[in-house]
Amino acid sequence: MADNQKGMPLKSIKLPAGKIRTGPSKFARTIGIAGLLIVIGLLMAFLYVLRYSDNFLAPEETSREIVVTIPQGFSNAQTADLLAKAGAIKSSEAFMWAVRIRSRLRKPVSIKAGEQVLDPALSVWENISLLEKGNFKFYPFTVPEGWTMRDIARAVENAGLGKASDFLSLCRDKAYVSSLGLGGDSLEGYLFPETYSFPKGTPLKSIAKAMTDHFKRVWEKYDRQASSKGLSLNEVVTLASIVEKETGAASERPLIASVFFNRLKKKMRLQTDPTVIYGLQDFNGNLTRADLETRHAYNTYVIDGLPPGPIANPGEEAIKAVLNPAPGRYLYFVSKNDGTHHFSETLAEHNRMVNRYQRGGAGT
Repeated sequence: MADNQKGMPLKSIKLPAGKIRTGPSKFARTIGIAGLLIVIGLLMAFLYVLRYSDNFLAPEETSREIVVTIPQGFSNAQTADLLAKAGAIKSSEAFMWAVRIRSRLRKPVSIKAGEQVLDPALSVWENISLLEKGNFKFYPFTVPEGWTMRDIARAVENAGLGKASDFLSLCRDKAYVSSLGLGGDSLEGYLFPETYSFPKGTPLKSIAKAMTDHFKRVWEKYDRQASSKGLSLNEVVTLASIVEKETGAASERPLIASVFFNRLKKKMRLQTDPTVIYGLQDFNGNLTRADLETRHAYNTYVIDGLPPGPIANPGEEAIKAVLNPAPGRYLYFVSKNDGTHHFSETLAEHNRMVNRYQRGGAGT
């Protein structure tokens, strides 16, 4: 039919020159080429794995610890050479292939610097996972109840975590102490007794903060009780540190605390040897009469009331004893040379017990 319904002739449609699409776009071709290259790359990697698959396996059958220190800024290739020399992997080349494959399939491999622990009984893939996670070697040290900052500083140094002198300087840094929300001139009393473990390279500030954070978690349980008794944080910890140094018998802590509270109520000096020793610069283990008469801020034989701060780092039981002292009117105690003490209400009885236990007299 030549004409339309109205009798008008049909016109032919002309398309603009150069606009006819006869194949895939340039973008599609680029995507196709990129995909092909990826497939080829993965295929090559797969062929390598098939040919050299043994290099991806564990170099040893028996599990053991290999410690490797990876310097900051080391490339993956440098790390591969380091691990191969240490015997943690079979082949640095296999390691790099594994890194490339993991990076394409997941995300770029990021190996953490530091002293890491690897196992030659693991495959290269498993060791890469450890390196990414950061399988650091930890160095433990234990802080018993009653240790001083000096004792703890030596333990930190012995664990290889830093110089004792640097740790002590940090603990006496008033600005740092204040930044932790603690009163006083030092961290003495607030480095909570516990076993700690850190990798080498851990900043000393992080070590000290971990110890004081532990103290704070314990103190939260007793803060309200201390306030209800009209005792400040410094007073409780100072008394607890003296109690800790005076006895190794757990059952005696509330009794020791009771003696000190009774003496404070009567305006009597505490007269406790551990405070004197703490204030001496070079104590040789022999406490003399001259030491007891030497005036310094911690000599409770010559000062009234409490010393200015803790003399050691008490544990939770000593803190609890200070806040819950035993009932009684004891004002004195003397060592029985078996780890326990005899408690007395009067000076006359105390002198007799001193004669019995300390001077070899009979006593009654």
